Amino acid sequence: MGRPSRMPEESSPRRSPQHVPYQDLPHMVNADGQYLFCRYWKPAATPRALVFIAHGAGEHCGRYDDLAQMLTGLNLFVFAHDHVGHGQSEGERMVVSDFHIFIRDSLQHIELMKNEHPDLPIFILGHSMGGAISILTASERPNDFSGMVLISPLVVASPEAATPIKVFAAKVLNFVLPNLSLGSIDPNVVSRNKKEVPSTSPVMENLKSQLNFSSPSLQLTLSPPDVTDSRSWSCLLLCHHNLPCCIVGVLLLLKTGDKSPSFFLISLSSFH
Repeated sequence: MGRPSRMPEESSPRRSPQHVPYQDLPHMVNADGQYLFCRYWKPAATPRALVFIAHGAGEHCGRYDDLAQMLTGLNLFVFAHDHVGHGQSEGERMVVSDFHIFIRDSLQHIELMKNEHPDLPIFILGHSMGGAISILTASERPNDFSGMVLISPLVVASPEAATPIKVFAAKVLNFVLPNLSLGSIDPNVVSRNKKEVPSTSPVMENLKSQLNFSSPSLQLTLSPPDVTDSRSWSCLLLCHHNLPCCIVGVLLLLKTGDKSPSFFLISLSSFH
């Protein structure tokens, strides 16, 4: 008899969308068995606190390396992962069946780090869609967090990016034609740094082809985050007056909160 055959998963290691074996990458496995690429920025000295970064739609946590390096210089232990369907994590590109998956995975990662560093306070930082993830994550476990930093959080989508016609169509066709294209977000409004524009980054998603009914940002437009529970945290708010997030959402945060943000800045000229 010949040698018994091996199952494909045993003979071939799981690989990222960039074809790198996950055994060679820092990663975690979520509740659905999907492999999520992780990053960790540990300070040289004893850390004073933990900071979890939630990136936005169509990007990846590596874009926050400069910010993370700055925070480690303040002796903060920064960690993040690429959301499902983003960057070096598994999942169909920029498609998720339920927005809460992002919340669940974030809580799982935070819990892992909390168990390793039980005495450190935890802060959460989110940009754009990651801002919404941060709000909802902290809302599920309000006693776990010492504060939030929100950069142009997607609380209310810009009316130019999510027109009433698109929102109505999404509500009708979300389950029928989830992959039908709705148009595009101009990648050039993401950053003035051309290296950060999706079309020039190997792990950034193609925003022009992925804005569809299953896109996380559109799901959030159909069911915006409840910001009323965000009133109990210290919050740093930074925002701009540009697409695709609407400044109305930030003003809503200010209106519903019992505690004013420690710092609030609106930049009319900043890119998203």
